[in-house]
Amino acid sequence: MDNHVMQTLALMFLPIIIFSIKPALSQNSPAIAKPNCAAACGGVSIPYPFGTTENCYQHSSFLVTCNETFSPPQLFLGESTMQIKNINLDGQVRVTNVYIGHDCYDRKARRVSRVTTSLTLPYFLTVNNTANKITVVGCDAYVYVSGRRLSREFLAGCTAVCYDKGDLEEGSCTGSGCCQTYIPEGVWSLEIDLRSYWNYTNVWDFNDCGYAFVAETTAFNFSYESLTSLRNVTALPMVIDWAIGNGTCEEAVKNGTDYACLSPNSTCYKPENGDGYRCRCPVGYQGNPYLIDGCYGMLVL
Repeated sequence: MDNHVMQTLALMFLPIIIFSIKPALSQNSPAIAKPNCAAACGGVSIPYPFGTTENCYQHSSFLVTCNETFSPPQLFLGESTMQIKNINLDGQVRVTNVYIGHDCYDRKARRVSRVTTSLTLPYFLTVNNTANKITVVGCDAYVYVSGRRLSREFLAGCTAVCYDKGDLEEGSCTGSGCCQTYIPEGVWSLEIDLRSYWNYTNVWDFNDCGYAFVAETTAFNFSYESLTSLRNVTALPMVIDWAIGNGTCEEAVKNGTDYACLSPNSTCYKPENGDGYRCRCPVGYQGNPYLIDGCYGMLVL
């Protein structure tokens, strides 16, 4: 057989080989949600253990609400006003946090407006202690932050002061006009009590309000304009951690009926923040470890 005939036969078989691979790839792409459950809302994926109805989530703490009165629809955590921007299977939910507290005064040192800030998350959800920080902005402001972490209480504080706007440093949040403090591990409930030392009497000509919030660190960069521009901000992003239950992997395996790592290829591990456990697909696999046959091998050509 000459070379010309061999090349012609090779070209004839090439489309058949390509066609046979495509169905295999589509068959190895299982859904991220349970059967007959919504897998997305407004472009945001809803992976199990989260779901919009009782038969679609693993626990009521993972209830999410798809509000279709918006265009496009918007996804919310439970029945709260925290809009979900992303849910990942590594144990994080990124939400838009609308809780920005303020404390404002008039020229005669009388309080004219005050909004307090508090947050309580469902069971098995905690505030991510590395991605977020507690921030207070103002030249006469301080906060007490109290709440619950795991099974005990915690207390923290932060002070932001200055006498002149020239003292402020762009991008700096170390106490002059802006102060940030870390959130302890395992926090599921907190309240920020924002107050003033001298009711802004010494700085009122350029600053009459203080602000406090919990938000993703990378979402806020302090500047002189922050002293006034924050009054127009209604939402900042925050990262929430989630885990299954409050026991260890070993305890969960023993109680087989409730063990959440359903895929035979999945493994169990302990999260860095909070109690409980998470599941993941091992190296060489991808998908949703919380579903039967959810972890599937990645095709290597």
